[in-house]
Amino acid sequence: MVEPGRTTTAHGWEPSPDDVRLLRLLSEGHTTDAVARREGVSERTIRRRLRTIADEIGVDSTIEAVVYAVRARVI
Repeated sequence: MVEPGRTTTAHGWEPSPDDVRLLRLLSEGHTTDAVARREGVSERTIRRRLRTIADEIGVDSTIEAVVYAVRARVI
């Protein structure tokens, strides 16, 4: 079941608000280092989360995850 305010994509991916914020920041041109500083976590944590998001969507890269999120109107 999808929580209120959450979107399910065609692939069944249910992005969390954190996923959406992370992908939105990247789509705006922020680097993983800048996002990590902004979020108060390590860059490694951001990269790990991006890898998890890409795996959940079924794509091979961060840029593909961002493109997917834009096309799915998640961000």
